Amino acid sequence: MINVLYFASFREMLGKADEQIKAEHSTVGALIESLSTRGENWQKALLENQNLQIAVNHDVAQRDTMIKAGDEIAFFPPVTGG
Repeated sequence: MINVLYFASFREMLGKADEQIKAEHSTVGALIESLSTRGENWQKALLENQNLQIAVNHDVAQRDTMIKAGDEIAFFPPVTGG
């Protein structure tokens, strides 16, 4: 299993803060592709979001980052400051 976390506006957009998913994806990108089949909000938040922020086990990650059972994958919306 992997633990997937959704932060900030993603939590509201996707209707959940976290979930456990079977570890059947080899990369973050494959996980995103799978999650995006859940509907339009999932596609907008994860698949189509070019500024998506990703962390795997608390380290900054990319869509091609490898993942395995026991990993924690976190998705953050783009960060803005002021």
